[in-house]
Amino acid sequence: MNEILSYINETLGIPQFYLKLAMGMLCSFLFTFFAIPTIIKISRRKNLMDEPGSRSSHLRKIPNLGGIAIFYSIAVCASVFAFELFDLYKFLFASLIILLYVGVMDDIVVMRAYKKLFAQIIVTALMVIGSDVRIRNFFGLFGVYELSYFFSVLVSVFTFIVLINAFNLIDGIDGLAGGYSIICSVLFGVSYFRLGEYNFPLVILSGVIIGSVLGFLYYNLSNYRTMKIFMGDTGSMILGFLLAFTAICFVDIFIDKNLPEVPRYYLQSAPAIAMAILILPIIDTLNVMIIRFSKGQSAFIADKNHIHHSLLDLGLTHRRSTFYILVYYLFIISVAYYFRHLNVNLLLLIILVLGFIGAYIPKIILLRRKKTNF
Repeated sequence: MNEILSYINETLGIPQFYLKLAMGMLCSFLFTFFAIPTIIKISRRKNLMDEPGSRSSHLRKIPNLGGIAIFYSIAVCASVFAFELFDLYKFLFASLIILLYVGVMDDIVVMRAYKKLFAQIIVTALMVIGSDVRIRNFFGLFGVYELSYFFSVLVSVFTFIVLINAFNLIDGIDGLAGGYSIICSVLFGVSYFRLGEYNFPLVILSGVIIGSVLGFLYYNLSNYRTMKIFMGDTGSMILGFLLAFTAICFVDIFIDKNLPEVPRYYLQSAPAIAMAILILPIIDTLNVMIIRFSKGQSAFIADKNHIHHSLLDLGLTHRRSTFYILVYYLFIISVAYYFRHLNVNLLLLIILVLGFIGAYIPKIILLRRKKTNF
C-alpha cells in the first residue's frame, strides 16, 4: 500500500497523508454502505430484530446489527491507512474484537448488565494498562495536577466505561449517536491535524470513523422501512470506546513527556475541552442518573428520561429532535473553544451549566404546555 501511495505521490504531487485520509474515508464509507444491505437481509431472514419496548422510540421491528458493518469498515480501513496506531497501541485491535463479540451477543440474546460490565473492564484494562492509554494529569482540575499511576489507571478505566455506556444511552433516536460521533470525530480530527504530523494517524482514524458512520446514516435515516437499520449495542459501544480513546489521547498530547521526537504543546483547559466535545453523552448520562437516584430507582433500569425522549414528548420527529440536540451541543462546544484560555475549573463549570440547561429546556417547555392546557 505504501508503494502505491508513494507512486501516486510522485506522479500527482499529493502528500501521502492526504491520500491516506481521503482513501480511508472513502473506503470506510463504501465498506459500510455495501455491507449493510446484506446485514439487513440476514437479520430479516433470521428474525434478528430490535423489538419495540416500553422505552423504544420506534413502533416496528427493525434490524439492529448495523454496528457489525461499522466495526468491519473501521477495523479494515484503520489497519490499512492508520496502521501506526496498531503498532503504538498493541491492544487496540484486540479490544475492538472483544467489544464486537459482546455487542453482537447483547444485540441478539441480551446479555446481563454485569457480564457486559465485566467485558468492558477487561477491554479498558487492556488499553489502559497494556497500551498505556491513560489520563496522567488533571491540569489543575479540582486542584489536581499529575496523577499517581494507580489513580491514573482507575480514573482512565472509569472514563472509558462511562463513555462506552454513555454513547449507548444516547442511541435512542435515528441519527443522534451517529451524528454526534461524526461531530466528535471532526473536532478531534481537526485538533490532531493542527497539532502536527506526529498525530496524523489519529486524524486518519477520525476520518475513517466519519466515513463509516456516514455510510451507516444513509440507512439509519432512510424513510423506507425495508432499508432502515440501527447500530445496536455493537455500534454504540465501539464508537463510544473509540471516541474515549481519541479524547484521552487528545488530553495526553498536552503533557510534556520529554521525548525528542514528540512536539511539545500546552493547553491548561485540555480536559475541559475534551469534555466539551463529549458533552452530550456526559450530560445525558448524568441527568438520567440524577433522576433515577432521586426516585430511588436502580441506575441500570431503562427509562424514558433521556434528552431525546423529552423532545419526542414535545411532538418533534426523530430528525428534528436530533437536529436540535446536535445544534445546541455544538453551541456549547463553540463556547468552550472561544473561552479555552479560561481557568480549567471555571470553563468546566460553564460547560456543565450550559449542558444541563439544554437538558432541561424541553422539560420546562413541556411543563408549561401542560399548565396552559390544564
